[in-house]
Amino acid sequence: MKITLKNTPEQIELVKAMASRNRDVAYEAQTALAEFIGPVLAEVVNQAPVLSNLFTTLQYNADDNPSIPLDLYFDISDEDYVQVYSQSRAGGLPTSEVHPTSAELKIATYSLDSAVSFDRRYAAKSRMDVVAKTMTRVAQEILLKQNSISANVVMKALANATTNSRAHVLGATQVGSSGSTTNSGRFTLADLNQLLTLSKRISSSFVGGTPEGGRGRGVTDILVSPEMVEELRAIAYNPINTKGAADGTAGVVKTADVIAQQAYSSAGAPEFYGINVIELNELGTGQKFNKVFDDNYGGTFTEANDQIVVGIDRGRESLIRPVAVDSESGGEFNLIADDQYSIRQSKIGYFGSLEEGRIVLDDRALVGKII
Repeated sequence: MKITLKNTPEQIELVKAMASRNRDVAYEAQTALAEFIGPVLAEVVNQAPVLSNLFTTLQYNADDNPSIPLDLYFDISDEDYVQVYSQSRAGGLPTSEVHPTSAELKIATYSLDSAVSFDRRYAAKSRMDVVAKTMTRVAQEILLKQNSISANVVMKALANATTNSRAHVLGATQVGSSGSTTNSGRFTLADLNQLLTLSKRISSSFVGGTPEGGRGRGVTDILVSPEMVEELRAIAYNPINTKGAADGTAGVVKTADVIAQQAYSSAGAPEFYGINVIELNELGTGQKFNKVFDDNYGGTFTEANDQIVVGIDRGRESLIRPVAVDSESGGEFNLIADDQYSIRQSKIGYFGSLEEGRIVLDDRALVGKII
């Protein structure tokens, strides 16, 4: 992420004015920059390729008390009660609540904020790079908080999700009837295929039958670590073995040429079976999101050795991000000049905040595979 301010005469003069000894002039210039850069920061935050931006944005007026009519998000043939995962405060423990589908879900939102400052002399010298880096830090801090909160809710919902007595998380890869683990630690197309099947199974009707009209849903995106993307790239040159012999020894199954070619051609942004592969550094053994899943999962999982691959069905309106819109600016992110600094301190500060929440309305949109 990088925010750049152009060295135009107008912007240079505006930044210089921020260092004026006249308080009124300086504060007016700081406010003008905040009004200009605030919407840019909101755009940068909302377009970053992170977990938090897999949520669908639901805007509401900042003075309103947001709610969601659950019956509009579930089919009339679905079961009468649903589990909703949310958290009441930033960084809090996500909880699941059971609601009837005819209920009005009141949304708990919270404020995410960031405060930064830089020396006044940088503004006096028109150091546009310092101002730009300061604004980049604001966006980074908000994104970091959003990402952590999103992981808490998603991993909690996935770890505890069950549909028709079927857990949404598949166990580790095992090959052969004798318990051989030849493919243990590897992520293959067979794992991806299993996620697709599981997603279809948990998308059954509330009595366990075929959904109304035979409509089938499935995984559209998977979240994986860089190591799992490495495994997918290896499909281009490695044979794939998904089934062992009766004695547990592994055979060799040649990769289909068309699949190998696809893996080779799309190594930078892999896509298999029409599923988008999203690479997150926070996933992987010993990584942050892996630890969050381990903390919530009641089954066999060791975050130092195992990895979780997360499948998401974005065809369901399940991951929801309610966010307040300011009635004056019309934006989601409010950036204002911080007036706590005096001339004696020689600082220029900014304070940014937004009001939002994170909700998983339907945990059937989430499946997982332990590798």
